[in-house]
Amino acid sequence: MKKLFAIVAILAICASSAYALGKKSENTEFVLVPALKSQTEQQNRAWVGTFQIVWNDFQNNIVRGPIKFVEDEKNPLVKELNKQRFKADMISPNFYYKTYGLISPELKNEIETELMEKFNETSDILNSIDWTPAPKKYLVYAMLKKDFKFITAFDKLKSARFSKFRGKVDYFGIDENSDKILDDMVNVLFYDSKDDFAVAIKTEGKDIVYLYRTDDNKPFDKLYSDMHMKKAGYMGWHEFSENDELRIPDINLYRMQTYPELLNKQIKGTDLEISNAIQTVEFTMNNEGVKLKSEAAIATTCSLAPIEDSKPRKFYFDDTFVLFLQEYDKKLPYFALRVYDLNLINKTGKPQNIESSNSDDASEK
Repeated sequence: MKKLFAIVAILAICASSAYALGKKSENTEFVLVPALKSQTEQQNRAWVGTFQIVWNDFQNNIVRGPIKFVEDEKNPLVKELNKQRFKADMISPNFYYKTYGLISPELKNEIETELMEKFNETSDILNSIDWTPAPKKYLVYAMLKKDFKFITAFDKLKSARFSKFRGKVDYFGIDENSDKILDDMVNVLFYDSKDDFAVAIKTEGKDIVYLYRTDDNKPFDKLYSDMHMKKAGYMGWHEFSENDELRIPDINLYRMQTYPELLNKQIKGTDLEISNAIQTVEFTMNNEGVKLKSEAAIATTCSLAPIEDSKPRKFYFDDTFVLFLQEYDKKLPYFALRVYDLNLINKTGKPQNIESSNSDDASEK
């Protein structure tokens, strides 16, 4: 009986420890992922195309080919970024700025001036770059800025909890007291259940806000594909009706992040390595609209070249060799010789005219 109690106690302790471990391992951090297909264990994450934009320019204009690390050729992130699934032309040029060049204080001043002129913005990351000029020190930079309004401001709703987490958050949307003009801004993509649905919200410009309710924890590209597949198969009503309600939380986030898995590795076929890979995102959404600002930069340095042997070089033609004679302004040599057995070759030579030399000497006497 005592053994039984001991086993039960051990199992209880193990279960308690496992529960505690599970609670500790629950991901509550927020991360930026560099690619739309990036996988991560973090539940809270974001992707924005600025880092892919700078990678594209780095690949196309500086490395000029697929990027591979010398000692890490199968790096999955590099392989994915090289595919350039997102390109700068997928967004209007009015909303992004990008450039690249050799690192110098002049380049920094140029970027700061142009950001102010185009977006009336300053950079959060330029001061983290080492601007000391040196050979092979390049910077590739991009900023994306979006600021748009909904066609009509949504109603502010009562604060309430979000999911299982304590504390209340602010919400906006449509309820039974809202003006029906708000319904026209919302298009239902599908509604399969109270836990599986998606809507699209119109804005004053060309932007559309998609909102997809799901517990699936897949990469962003899979979630986007799933949403549109469900939309294509939905046979229900796509208009937002007078009996429907909409509740969206206010969002206010900022994140600055580096990608250490890309740093200090020599790029194959070059003497470059990435010294800094950084990205930021600043995103707010409320009942009036959305604001998004994101920066990304890749900085490089020259990788250490192998130390050359300082010993003297000995150009000893003491084994098989080939000799050519050619006039400098001609296309081909006029004589060629391959020497394999020098003794054999030298035996074919005519004896030197010793007598001639002696006669010359005698005449001189």
